[in-house]
Amino acid sequence: MSVYAFVFPGQGSQSVGMGLALSEAFGIAREVFQEVDDALGDHLSKLMFSGEPATLTRTENAQPALMAVSMATLRVLESEGGFTLADKAALVAGHSLGEYSALAAAGSFGIAQAARLLRLRGQAMQRAVPAGEGGMAALLGVDLDQARAICEEAAILRVEGQPDRREELEVANDNGGGQVVVSGKLSAVERAIVVAKEKGVKRAVLLPVSAPFHCSLMRPAADEMAEALDREDIEVPSVPLIANVTAAKVTDPATIRELLVKQVTGSVRWRESVQAMASMGVDHVIELGAGKVLSGLVKRIDSSITTYNAGTPDEIDALLRVL
Repeated sequence: MSVYAFVFPGQGSQSVGMGLALSEAFGIAREVFQEVDDALGDHLSKLMFSGEPATLTRTENAQPALMAVSMATLRVLESEGGFTLADKAALVAGHSLGEYSALAAAGSFGIAQAARLLRLRGQAMQRAVPAGEGGMAALLGVDLDQARAICEEAAILRVEGQPDRREELEVANDNGGGQVVVSGKLSAVERAIVVAKEKGVKRAVLLPVSAPFHCSLMRPAADEMAEALDREDIEVPSVPLIANVTAAKVTDPATIRELLVKQVTGSVRWRESVQAMASMGVDHVIELGAGKVLSGLVKRIDSSITTYNAGTPDEIDALLRVL
């Protein structure tokens, strides 16, 4: 018997037009988008469907928008299939902001609640570090230990006639398949690209991001999220979550709250999360929402896992034939 995990994408999967076909085809999808618009007091759905890419990509917009598409996809899937997520899924997981989508899918958060938290999360992350002071880089063709060694070397700022100084530089995402993302002070990230190339790393590229996510520079944002989450009710999820920062199962609301705060500065352990799912018997992973990023990563981490993705009416139809 197949064992399914449902996973939810993070920032970078957004694109203008996402969710539009769902909205046009299904009333229940329109209800999700309207609920998110109402919760935020703006027309986020209009931005998603036909806005400017640069505006959609802003962290405060991309985060609730991606959650909205994931939840609209899930609601359509449940409605058309006549089942709930808990009927089909053994586990849920999400990449960075996708963890909020996963928790909303499992009933720990309401949709409006998740939208407000993600808007705040995006704004807090943007406020944490002045523009131009932080950065992120993707290292391709490395494992976690190699990436950590590169960080250790590149974090040291050497200026002639002055003592060596350490700048913030950490592993942000261990995405698997030889892809590790590092994050920190922009000068340190730029040095990491040089060090990586000197060490023969296949590819090292600066990412077009507005802030250095998932590193210690995000501490002010973590403090803001701790205050916000303290005011929120979190329900026991209908299925366990594989948490980003532990790569382990969690169902206790107090622990979920604590891990969501740690996640702001902590590394997204996606490779280990997928390996944990596989060790628990998961052999099918379904990515719900925009894009196919996580499906691709899962296949590179464990090629024995069958992957599906759904974010459009046609993809939902195809998935329903499987489920």
